Amino acid sequence: MKKLGLPLLMLLAAFVLTSCQDEKKTETAQEQNQNERVEEGVVESILTAEEQADMTPQEIIGRLKKGNENFVNNNLTQRDHSAQRRKAMIGQYPKAIVLSCVDSRVPVEDVFDLGIGDIFVARVAGNIENEDIVGSMEFATAVAGSKVVIVMGHTACGAVKSAIDQVDAKSMNMNSLADLLDEIQPAVEETELDGERNAKNTEFTNKVIKTNAMRTVENIREASPTLAKMEDEGKIMIVSAVYDMESGVVDFHNN
Repeated sequence: MKKLGLPLLMLLAAFVLTSCQDEKKTETAQEQNQNERVEEGVVESILTAEEQADMTPQEIIGRLKKGNENFVNNNLTQRDHSAQRRKAMIGQYPKAIVLSCVDSRVPVEDVFDLGIGDIFVARVAGNIENEDIVGSMEFATAVAGSKVVIVMGHTACGAVKSAIDQVDAKSMNMNSLADLLDEIQPAVEETELDGERNAKNTEFTNKVIKTNAMRTVENIREASPTLAKMEDEGKIMIVSAVYDMESGVVDFHNN
């Protein structure tokens, strides 16, 4: 076999180098095009006072349902959080306040496909109301202009399960937790039982979760004449809902 001459070797080397450079340029161009397409759909704006004022409570709930649909379909809106953060320094005009459980598996903003400045979020185990939370709701609505109050429970709620099973938190020196579970207990008692009365009864547990959220709505109305009056006047809506952790769907209830 003849040895390749130097000129031929140099030619082959140049050909290989050129091919690699062309492939690299093609990959870079494809990445740039993809980045450009992503940037075109990125949301930088935040909710304004005018937009908040123009929306009705019913419209807001409709938008929340649409956002939840996006979440379920893994089609969340892409947002420039740095840009939104800077714009939010001017002020905030959230459309709603959501009272949710502390459960880390319930990402409230993502569940409704929302970003910075879109909603207020209050959290407490078992999504029960207390004086501080009701006061926060009064601020969110009467002061900051939010038009919807949502109490959102969720499936497989540990607080509700503990209340159903009557966990003795006091015996474990957790008196505050015991008081919290006592707040959920009325929902357990009011829920119609079909089968065994324990947290392993998933159907019963889910019914208690719904009852607990609905009871919290009623307790909020009783605790705050301001919120009740605003609701009577049609300025706000106070509703309950349950987030299904398996499907991602939020089911709204008529209260």
